[in-house]
Amino acid sequence: MNERDQTRRRFLLGTGTLAAGLSLHGADDVFSQELAPTPACDDGQEPTARQTEGPFFKPSSPERSNLREPGGGGRPVEMTGLVLTRRCRPVARALIDLWHADDAGDYDNSGSRYRGHQWTDANGAFRFTTILPAVYPGRTRHYHVKVQAAGGRVLTTQLYFPDEPGNRRDGMFRRDLLMRTANAGDGLAARFDFVLDMR
Repeated sequence: MNERDQTRRRFLLGTGTLAAGLSLHGADDVFSQELAPTPACDDGQEPTARQTEGPFFKPSSPERSNLREPGGGGRPVEMTGLVLTRRCRPVARALIDLWHADDAGDYDNSGSRYRGHQWTDANGAFRFTTILPAVYPGRTRHYHVKVQAAGGRVLTTQLYFPDEPGNRRDGMFRRDLLMRTANAGDGLAARFDFVLDMR
């Protein structure tokens, strides 16, 4: 493991609120906790890696944090995290746009199912409630995300799930874009902190 990977690992561990052995009751505690405004990380943190938006991006997603559909299937996922600068300062009012496939591996290209955006709070924190997307031919399980500070450059990337068999076969997969996950009852708690290329 090189020095950059070790630094990123220390950063992710230092900012985490999810434990590997999170239980159903522990998940409720995690989701109700407020995130620290100044997480532990190293000055000069490397920005989050960029990836293609893919063919299914649609502008003007609805502003919402709950992407679950009434009567829809799929394992529930509570995704949380922070948006930070390279100096580990929280970015308030950053735009986060999330979209992904449904539980059958399909994208809604005519509507807004499993698409939405929100703004980070004063601590740079965000939270989405959604589902675990299905895999589809050629790709491992993933989310698509765009993140932008006010007046800043758009970060377009993808987030991946650990321990997915498809990770080894997907040429897009990057280990540094893995979310940290833990079981939370019948759902999943996921965490990723974005670092924007700004000081």
